[in-house]
Amino acid sequence: MRLITTQAFGIRLPILKTGDDLISIITNSVLKAVKTHQLVLKDHDIISVTEALVARTQGNYASIEDIKNEVLKKYDYNTPLGVVFPMLSRNRFALVLEAIALGNKRVIVQFSYPADEVGNQFLDEQLLIEKQINPYQDAFDEKSFRDTFGYNTKHMFTNIDYIEFYKSLSDNIEIVFSNDPNYIYNYTNQVLVADVHTRHLTKVTLQQNKAGIVYGLDELLTEKSEQHGYNPTYGLLGSNKANETSVKLFPRDTETFVINLQAKIYQETNKKVEVVVFGDGAFKDPIGKIWELADPVSAIAFTDGLKGRPHELKIKYLADNTFQDLSGAALDKALIKSLKEKNPTTASSQSIGTTPRQIADLVCSLSDLISGSGDKGTPVVLIQGYFDNYSDL
Repeated sequence: MRLITTQAFGIRLPILKTGDDLISIITNSVLKAVKTHQLVLKDHDIISVTEALVARTQGNYASIEDIKNEVLKKYDYNTPLGVVFPMLSRNRFALVLEAIALGNKRVIVQFSYPADEVGNQFLDEQLLIEKQINPYQDAFDEKSFRDTFGYNTKHMFTNIDYIEFYKSLSDNIEIVFSNDPNYIYNYTNQVLVADVHTRHLTKVTLQQNKAGIVYGLDELLTEKSEQHGYNPTYGLLGSNKANETSVKLFPRDTETFVINLQAKIYQETNKKVEVVVFGDGAFKDPIGKIWELADPVSAIAFTDGLKGRPHELKIKYLADNTFQDLSGAALDKALIKSLKEKNPTTASSQSIGTTPRQIADLVCSLSDLISGSGDKGTPVVLIQGYFDNYSDL
């Protein structure tokens, strides 16, 4: 029996720029790593590629000016613009808000509280109890919010007060607080929905007001352009800061990319690997309560072998129940037999406690942890043995 099964390796690549042949460079880098470290590439190994790498080589960037012009196309400059439920992030939203403020005379930013949708807190939940505040009902302008909660609103990890920070981006930005998206209609009938995973519900709620003009970040910069980047599905969602005047958008045409990379690896090795383009992993920080998933999806595109959910049996359950009278080699033999004979389409008590998430999302969360987001220089991850179980000798 193999004593090591699932392994994940960060693969170092050269620093790539717009126009580089990403598929060839990834293929050469993976094969060089496999040879150098005496690995054996196998069918069903997984190659994960970070979305940023795909977007960079595509040149999928947009400037503050590009975003401003898109806002001017969608909204009337002289009518106040409400921005509902933005993320608390210098990287994800600050430049976007700066551009929005250039595209409208008066911008009202409506925060959810005590945290944004991915868990970034600027208010201790205990204060809601102490102040007898009902977050589903009570709303505040900035003055009443400060009068109620004071200035203890700095982010736990960054020490940034996002109320002050977002206001500092432009003199025409105001801040209000409510978890009801319709509250913004007290100020304007022009609304930009800025939340990510709850955006569809927010839009439906707002669009019940027939007089409202409602777009989402996913509807800005969606049209093909030779002048700047775009994303037909996600627009500005998934964008992050590239430099002081531009953002990198989510990559395009990723379905074609994963198929072509899979074919290239097969051409070079005669091995059919699985390929996925990944964004943020989906996991929660137990201290800061922040979900990592700031991108609209974790698994952006993937080959067919990563579709669906795991069909696993719980070894602990089998050992403690079905085979509780067995031990040693007899227990091993019985477990292996059950795993080989399991029906992948039938749920049972023997599978209780196994992870019901999508395979691609699980793989992407693992890839994000391995790859890192800073200075590791490993935007590609090779995962081996992911589909192994106890019966694979």
